[in-house]
Amino acid sequence: MHLPAIPQLETERLVLRGPEAADFGPVAAFFADEARSWGFGGPLDRNEAWRWFAMSVGHWAIRGFGFWTITCKDTGAALGITGLWQPEGWPEPELGWVAFPAGEGRGIMAEAARAARTHAYEVMGLPALCSNIFPGNTRSVALAERLGAVFEKDFDNPKHGRELVYRHPAPAASCDGGMEAYA
Repeated sequence: MHLPAIPQLETERLVLRGPEAADFGPVAAFFADEARSWGFGGPLDRNEAWRWFAMSVGHWAIRGFGFWTITCKDTGAALGITGLWQPEGWPEPELGWVAFPAGEGRGIMAEAARAARTHAYEVMGLPALCSNIFPGNTRSVALAERLGAVFEKDFDNPKHGRELVYRHPAPAASCDGGMEAYA
C-alpha cells in the first residue's frame, strides 16, 4: 500500500492540499478546544490528536480520499480542513469540515466544502454524499443547508452515537461552480 498523489484543488480564494507535518499544530489546537471540537469527536489530548491526524493521512492510502487542509491562496495560512472520509462502520463516504479560528465567518468552509463535493462528484464519480452532524451542532447544520443538503435521517455512529444525516444534492442537481483548477 502506498500514499496516492493527493490532488490539489483551488477556488477563488483557497487552496485545498494534502496534509503536511506543519498542519498538526492547528489540528491539535482545534482538538484541544472542547468548545470547538465537540462536534468532531473532541476534545482530544495532544497524543490522541496526533493519532487522529496520522489516521487522516492514512485514510488517503486506504480509501484513496480524505481530508484536505484548507489554506489561504494569498498567505498559505491553514484555515481548516474539509474532505471525504469513510472510516470503518460508516455506511458511505461523508463530506466533513472543520474551521480553525482564522477560517470562520468569511464563507471559507462553504467555498472549500463545495470544492471537495465537486471533486467527489465530477472527478471521483461518487453518486451521492452525506454529512453526519452531531445533534446540537447548529453551525454545521446551517452550513450543510447552505450547501443544499437536507436532513434525511438519524444515524447510529458506531463511535459517537446518534448523528443527523444530511443528504447533499445529487451530482446532476448540483451547480457548484467555484472550481478554477485541479493542480
